[in-house]
Amino acid sequence: MVEHEHETGGRVPPEPREAFLLAGAFRVICRNPRFVTELADRGLRVLVLTPESSRPVVERARAVAPGITGLIADIRYVSGAMDREASFNADAFAALQEWRVRHRIVGAYAMEEMLVEPTGLICDALGLPGPGLRASRVCRSKYLQRAYARTFGPLSLTVPPGRRDRVDLASLTCPVVVKPAARHASSGVVACATADEVARALRDYPAHETILIERQVIGEEFSVESLVQDGEIRFASVTGKETTEDAARSFVELAHSVPVGERRIGGTDVTRAVTEANRRVLAALAFENGVAHSEWRVTDTGETHLMEIACRTPGDGLTALYELACGEPLEPQIIRVALGEPAAFPAPRRRARQVYLDHPPGVLRDVTVDLPGARAHWVGEGGLWPEPSPGVPGDPPALRAVLVLKERGAVIGPLRSSDDRAVTFLIDADTPAELDAMEKRARAAIAVRVDPVEPVDPVDPVALEAPC
Repeated sequence: MVEHEHETGGRVPPEPREAFLLAGAFRVICRNPRFVTELADRGLRVLVLTPESSRPVVERARAVAPGITGLIADIRYVSGAMDREASFNADAFAALQEWRVRHRIVGAYAMEEMLVEPTGLICDALGLPGPGLRASRVCRSKYLQRAYARTFGPLSLTVPPGRRDRVDLASLTCPVVVKPAARHASSGVVACATADEVARALRDYPAHETILIERQVIGEEFSVESLVQDGEIRFASVTGKETTEDAARSFVELAHSVPVGERRIGGTDVTRAVTEANRRVLAALAFENGVAHSEWRVTDTGETHLMEIACRTPGDGLTALYELACGEPLEPQIIRVALGEPAAFPAPRRRARQVYLDHPPGVLRDVTVDLPGARAHWVGEGGLWPEPSPGVPGDPPALRAVLVLKERGAVIGPLRSSDDRAVTFLIDADTPAELDAMEKRARAAIAVRVDPVEPVDPVDPVALEAPC
């Protein structure tokens, strides 16, 4: 931009351009590119705040998807680690100070867990719509969630750094779940059946981490996705989930179904119960503006227990599932909330599901799909997730996308965290029975070719970022 001249001949900086700040791991922008295109269509400059670990992902995207990266005015990398609380804040505010010289930031949104807290602080500092300071901080800390939403969560014990040798293991009522307080994507979360297993698990965490030990809740898992504006819930829907829990000590998510539909457990209407509990938790957190993603367990007697809550875009392919189920994208409404414009979203009209396929350990060579017109999209090589094409009521069941989340030739291993998953697909249909039948058909049609290798114990990705 050309600088302006004073009448006196002096030079003044140009007028700041209106800009919108997107924050989070860049792989999430690859997964939700509509955020960038919607903002660019509004004439806003797109500023991206992303962790240093995203740099390789950005470079791949620049080569593979220049159309999206070319719409981004500036990208700033910030240093920090998921297992260290508030570690990204200083770098984020340093970037903000530089940006405010040339831009007038009119909105900000955290797309992913790593930068939820600094984005909430930025919204507060600039007077922009955001979740609020309490929600932004509490949603990033599992032990704070247990304090602020005490009546909804399981019994838990917080173990600060330096106090692990003081835990009275004999007093624990097992089974329990041991989890780090600040990580995400199921990283480091393990189920322990005995006190000895707890002791061994505690030795595996870095010395600086705060750990939670909490009573394991046995029951089906659900989540609630909420669009909140000015403290009012404009949209909420319950998602059904499947995890690796039955076959392993981990809790990696294997399937999401939107919406969960009619479901009763122990005489309890699941949708009504968890929706109401979610409303009360959001009120306890004084949640103001944005998207909330809360995860719940419902026992066989119908009791609801909060596992955790986040204030950012729901993970995996949930935004795509909501577009398939509701018929329109969620991202424009999230942007409207962040800009202080009235927002609304329609109720689901179809049913959608995302499934992650299990795989043997080895070297990923190929993924093929034996269905007419279907193919695998290798988004793990820097590509964008394809935008779904929603059906309308009455359309036949459909396979909407098959996505490979790793690079060809990547070594894949056991599912110990969400980042270990390699292949997923999205489907939709009018009825639960049609959706189940479409899932069976898709599973039979997708072949994952893996060459065996000597087993390797993978490093738990505490602060690393998987390809988009």
